[in-house]
Formats: sequence, structure tokens, C-alpha cells
Amino acid sequence: MTRDAAGTSVDHYDRLLAEHYTWILGGDVHEIADRQAALLAELGVTGTEDGGTAIDLGCGSGAQTLALVRLGFRPVIAVDTSRRLLDELLSYVRGAEAVRPVHGDIRTVLPEAAEPGTVAAVVCMGDTLPHLPRKADVPVLLGHIGRALVSGGHLVVTYRDLTEELRSTDRFIPVRNSDDRLLTCFLEYRDEDTVIVHDLLHTRTNNSWQQQASSYPKLRLAPSWLVEQCRAAGLDVRHDAADSRGMRVLHAVKP
Repeated sequence: MTRDAAGTSVDHYDRLLAEHYTWILGGDVHEIADRQAALLAELGVTGTEDGGTAIDLGCGSGAQTLALVRLGFRPVIAVDTSRRLLDELLSYVRGAEAVRPVHGDIRTVLPEAAEPGTVAAVVCMGDTLPHLPRKADVPVLLGHIGRALVSGGHLVVTYRDLTEELRSTDRFIPVRNSDDRLLTCFLEYRDEDTVIVHDLLHTRTNNSWQQQASSYPKLRLAPSWLVEQCRAAGLDVRHDAADSRGMRVLHAVKP
């Protein structure tokens, strides 16, 4: 990704979000993992008798990874660009053999981490996909996923549809607040494919509030376009809809 007024998503997480990532999600990784496991099970994503390899692309602090372990997958390869978040994930894992952390780029890790036709499930959840540097990276990644999956293997993606442009004060989005932290997001629409996300974090220490700000570009992925790319990668889309929190949920299966 080239640099402009905004940094990269990797820089953004290293500078600002990684330290507060679990708090942003709600604060309890195990509770979030329960919800993710329920969603995956509802979609029919469960481990096989011998476990089955699963890959969590953009695992963050581990909610999806823990959900996959609870559903019976072994091993779960957890991939993220943040060492801090991978270390946090490992602090939650009982029986380290169940999880294989990988510090790397989700665009290139699949051919290195798994042989073709050996992976039972791939998840790319929590709005990870729009963090890719270029829209052209999406079909390439889906191609890697299609080749990695076994016949009948699952792909689950959750993401925010940013194609409809918000205007005026609607571009200011309160994310979460507590007694000592407040996170607000501001969206700046750059072009038809990209929105610049500005995160404003206020933290309170000794009755004094401090502000940190950082920004990064995010892809605007239309649901219909993403469905087409999945089909082009040889995947059968079984589910594509928005959930109660406004996240798109896409479930596809390799025939």
C-alpha cells in the first residue's frame, strides 16, 4: 500500500488500535467467541471427526480462533499482522497445540501455510477483508482460499458494506465508550473504492483526558461484487445478508 495522508492499516493498529482492540469489541474475548461459535454453527461450519484444519485470517485477539477450536477444528492457523494481538490470543488458549499463530500478511499466507485441498474452513471476520490495500487483492485472496479448501470446505466472511456514502454529521460514528475510554470514528469518502477511516481515541488518566488520532484507508466492497468474486473462485455462496449489527455475513462452500 502506498502512503498518503493516511497510513496503512498495519501502522494504524500498531500505533493505536491493537492496545484497545479487545475493549473495542466489548471487553470479553470468550463471550465474543461464544457468539461467533453460534454464528458459525448456525451456518453449518463445524469440525470433522478428525478435527480438520481451519484458518482464521485477521484473527485479532482471537475470538474467531477460539470459536473454531470450540467447534472442533484442529489445528486452527491464526494469522494477523499484529504481534501484540497474536500474543494476546495465545494468553487465552488452553492447549497450545490447538492453535498455530502466524505473524504475516493474509494475502500471501495461504499457499505457505496449507497444501491445496487440505483446509476444512477459512474465516475472514470482523471487517478484515476491507483492510486489504487494493480491491484487486480480494479476488487473488479468494483464489488462494478456493485452492486451499477441501471439497465441502467452508468460507465465512463478515464485513461492513461502506458503498453507501454517509454525509454531514452522519460520518461521525460513536464506536464505544466507558469511564476511562471513548472511541469515535469519522469517515472520509475518497473515491468509489476507498474510504479513509479516522479513529479518535480519548483516554482518561488521573482525571485528565488525552486524545490520540490515526487514520487508514478501507475498501468499499459491494456485496453483489463480492458474491461474484466468490463464484469466480469456484465457491458456491450459500448465505449473504446483513446481521442485526449491520455486518454483512457471507458463507460460501467449495463444491
